[in-house]
Amino acid sequence: MRHGKKFNHLGRKTAHRKSMLANMACSLIEHKRINTTTAKAKALKQFVEPLITKSKTDTTHNRRIVMSRLRQKEAVAELFRDVAAKVGDRPGGYTRIIKLGNRLGDNADMAMIELVDYNELYNAGKPAKKTTRRSRRGGKKAATAVPPAVETKASNEEE
Repeated sequence: MRHGKKFNHLGRKTAHRKSMLANMACSLIEHKRINTTTAKAKALKQFVEPLITKSKTDTTHNRRIVMSRLRQKEAVAELFRDVAAKVGDRPGGYTRIIKLGNRLGDNADMAMIELVDYNELYNAGKPAKKTTRRSRRGGKKAATAVPPAVETKASNEEE
């Protein structure tokens, strides 16, 4: 039965799973992309994205929360210094999972998980987005004057 199973246990006990995810998250922060199985990549995405969100506001409380989950001082420092500055304006979706096929030895489904803002290949062709919001009403189009061609036609008929 799977009552109350909210996340993938990955066939491990709790302590082993937490340590493995913490180590994978530190590797992801350090190397910006790692190759792993698809199930571990999906579990890592759920583990690391709230930590990146916490790193966007650099307070002592947030640093302590992230440190309790990651347990590596260098990874926490790099997360708050470099990664948070790069993803500061992004409202979420900090990681991307790309499927790679099956592993040769045991035919496990493999995937690459990476930090979105650090991939220059995907971001090279896209221009920087404007962060301004636009209203749904077309206020500027309605306020434009009547085109001059219509005015000249009306003035010709009077003569």
